[in-house]
Amino acid sequence: MRVFAGIAATAILIAACGGTAAVSTPTPTASPTATLAPTPVPTVANTFKADLKAANENPPITDAEATCSGTATVTFTSTSAKFDVSITGCPAATAINIGHIHEGAAGVNGGVKIDSTLKAGDITLTGGAVTFSRTNSAADPALITAIMANPAGYYVNFHSTAHGGGVIRGQLSKA
Repeated sequence: MRVFAGIAATAILIAACGGTAAVSTPTPTASPTATLAPTPVPTVANTFKADLKAANENPPITDAEATCSGTATVTFTSTSAKFDVSITGCPAATAINIGHIHEGAAGVNGGVKIDSTLKAGDITLTGGAVTFSRTNSAADPALITAIMANPAGYYVNFHSTAHGGGVIRGQLSKA
């Protein structure tokens, strides 16, 4: 009977203290889900402009096409360059054939780095003016980074039939 009383007392004591510790089961947590990075949106940080003038060419244009001028806004993403261009003041017979971003400081001619994708016959000037947009979707990301880091080291240049080396040009700067 003493054994039974000892077992009963131990059972009461264990029950009074909460019994054996319950094993906790961890609550499942949701694992993080992968999300795709958003498509880059053009911002002021990747938008540049150029004031296009015939006088900026090297050598400067001095014939009838010296009246041509314009503006170019170039917006970069990681792999593309979008050209928004307005050209005015050209003689009626002017044909703008191609355009590019070249490497070179003001007054220095340099090689083509990013093509605007404009080809001869793509646009027609009306009253000596035209506005158009072109996007080069295959631009080199390293080159885009270099241009964004030093826009003054690059210029936008549009070429006419009469001036195959360029008729209007302007250095890039932050927009």
